[in-house]
Amino acid sequence: MLHATAALVTVAILAPLAAPGYVLAYDMVFVPRQPLRWDFLAPVDALPRAVPLDAAVSVVTQVVPGWLVQRIALAAIVYAAALGAGRLVPTERTLSRIVAAIGYAWTPFLAERLLIGQWGLLLCYAALPWLVEAALARRTGKIVIAAAVASLTPTGGIIAFVLVCVLSVPWKARLAAAALNAPWVLAALVTAAGGRSDAEGVAAFAARGENWSGPVGALLGTGGIWNAQTTPDSRGSLLAPLATVVLLALAAAGYPVLRRRWSAATRLSVVAVVGFVLALLGTGPAAPALEWLVAHVPGAGLFRDGQKFLMPYALLLIICAALGAERLGRTPVLVGAALLPVVVMPDLAFGGAGRLRPVDYPRDWAVVAKRVEGGEVLSLPFTAYRAYPWNRDTVVLDPAPRYLKAPVIVDDVLLVGDLSVSGESARAAEIRRRLASGEPVTDVRWVLVQHGAGGEVPASALAGLDLVYAGPTLSLYENPSAPTTAPEPRWPLPLAGHVLALAVTVAAVVQESRRKRPSHD
Repeated sequence: MLHATAALVTVAILAPLAAPGYVLAYDMVFVPRQPLRWDFLAPVDALPRAVPLDAAVSVVTQVVPGWLVQRIALAAIVYAAALGAGRLVPTERTLSRIVAAIGYAWTPFLAERLLIGQWGLLLCYAALPWLVEAALARRTGKIVIAAAVASLTPTGGIIAFVLVCVLSVPWKARLAAAALNAPWVLAALVTAAGGRSDAEGVAAFAARGENWSGPVGALLGTGGIWNAQTTPDSRGSLLAPLATVVLLALAAAGYPVLRRRWSAATRLSVVAVVGFVLALLGTGPAAPALEWLVAHVPGAGLFRDGQKFLMPYALLLIICAALGAERLGRTPVLVGAALLPVVVMPDLAFGGAGRLRPVDYPRDWAVVAKRVEGGEVLSLPFTAYRAYPWNRDTVVLDPAPRYLKAPVIVDDVLLVGDLSVSGESARAAEIRRRLASGEPVTDVRWVLVQHGAGGEVPASALAGLDLVYAGPTLSLYENPSAPTTAPEPRWPLPLAGHVLALAVTVAAVVQESRRKRPSHD
């Protein structure tokens, strides 16, 4: 029954993905075959926000097409989140497990991060129930496997590492969780970007109120993402805060039950509370202190978007709410608790009410990808995000860096409402200055012009270049006098971090496979 529930929820949320093509929305960019490039292991002049996720996708898409990788990843996230939460509830009642399964897979957190395309972060969300279950059973191999999935992004790696350290687990699991963070930690040590970030990002990425309950009310309901465009419309209704109150009341009734049944309940509660406080930092009196940290302390930029750290809180809330509904004893209460998330936020269904729908890349992309070889590519208009007519004008991160074999220079300045958040790339800053002053960009081998993507292309950027391809959506220019190689220092340190993390993961998988092997003694 639990598997059927998880499957039903997965189909309800991801039904549009039955159509062919790619879902391209905000940070979610999949391409037919993501190239194997060194900057996916260790970005030259950017912070390693997608390390080791991009490297993993590049490897997998060499053998599995990108459209299929996307569907497997998204389906696995929703299915594993629902199934893991249901299994984690310390009860024998199937209906209580179903309450947790639906509740954890149908949260505002999952909805908002899915609509903004942060599927890598949601891998951690889906892995958390399995990580906690393995920690309670003191299964080192399973702990490491779950932590490995969570650690495909830096934020997920930090959350998994903290949970492993706080929960009572074997010391080998703690060392392994630390090693799983080696890819992005070592990449951060060698990047030319430094570790400091723009303090404006604190206000830009602070948790946001979605209704009359304000930011605190939104966070209590596991919502509050900074981007209003990726919030389901139902989160602005009058009923959303009332549903949060009901959920909190059920959780309050269920928490004593959890403490009696789990020895680690208090430890998990501490992690959940700390995560909730981190989510609040950018919204209250602590915001100036966070701004100072972000601007002066390397790595503190990870805490700008504090709402990401709600994941342990969301898990604890849903588990306690399921136990609270069970404590009230009657089947109608459990049925109502199971249906509550869907009734209050119906627009998560069908890909967020049709927001996540696959499209096909125009033929121009494949043609350009075959022609680009060697050197750097400048992607114009010089903006980080695009809104293509062929993608239904949905905002999406420029696909060029993942589609083309050569390194692509894109603008790393983020515009969030009226705020402009500076990036870290000195190379992008220099290109931005040249474009603004009307200077030609003479040291870039290729210039890719994306038509209909919004923004302007200065004529000076194309001066003296040879047009080698002109299509309805893309034009490609070449500068024959520019370097044919890109500045890609091949540092051994980040590579060692990836090898270490992979070795730890493989060892855990081997350990678990041997454990399950039937004995012939």
